[in-house]
Amino acid sequence: MTTSTSSLFHPVQMGRASEDVALQIESAILSEALKPGDKLPSERELQQQFGTGRGVVREAIQSLKQKGLIEIRKGQKGGAVVRQVDVHNISESLALFLKQSHVQADKVAEFRETVDQSLVLLAISRGTDSQKQQLSESVTELAALAAEEAPDLDRLGELDRALNLLIAAMSGNPIFEWVMHAIQQGFSSHDYALYQAAEYRRQTVENWQQTVNYIIAAEPFKAQATISHHYRLLQQCIDEQTSS
Repeated sequence: MTTSTSSLFHPVQMGRASEDVALQIESAILSEALKPGDKLPSERELQQQFGTGRGVVREAIQSLKQKGLIEIRKGQKGGAVVRQVDVHNISESLALFLKQSHVQADKVAEFRETVDQSLVLLAISRGTDSQKQQLSESVTELAALAAEEAPDLDRLGELDRALNLLIAAMSGNPIFEWVMHAIQQGFSSHDYALYQAAEYRRQTVENWQQTVNYIIAAEPFKAQATISHHYRLLQQCIDEQTSS
């Protein structure tokens, strides 16, 4: 689909031409004058509309591509096309930022505890019966796997992440989901450490069972207490691993 852009864009001034071109196109996308699937005009048409050269247009297009606002398709009907920004793209970018920033484990845990305290309250008040049922089934699966003589630690980590993401989804707030996806993609607040030693694994699963039970029973203060206990347990585990 191609949308007419003759009235959307205006000539740019030299100096910040590339940035101005990118901002005008971005504004058109965010205002939905250009929608996902719409094809941008050709480079030559954009040059004429913005009154600038090919290099400026190409630099602006590259900037928008890096932001995930457009994609370049090949072929006879190819070109720059507006894309739908989804949660995976946002979370992946934030996860990379967190990794490159070398955020300390205790800072991540502190942030996660604060977020989780809010999430359990929202999960209690907004979670559907089917979501609560899924939560119960997932923690049962986690407990069964952890009880095995030689549990699959990778699978335990996956189930732990799935539980966190489900509680975020139960909040009914997509921003919480985006942030939780990013943290889980980044480093999961080092939660994986809790499953490596048998005793910490036992206590972590027991803590998860209590948290889920309190969410289902609509016991907000008890649920928040188990969240705090989880992060005390995690900090103790990390301290022991660091000192050994």
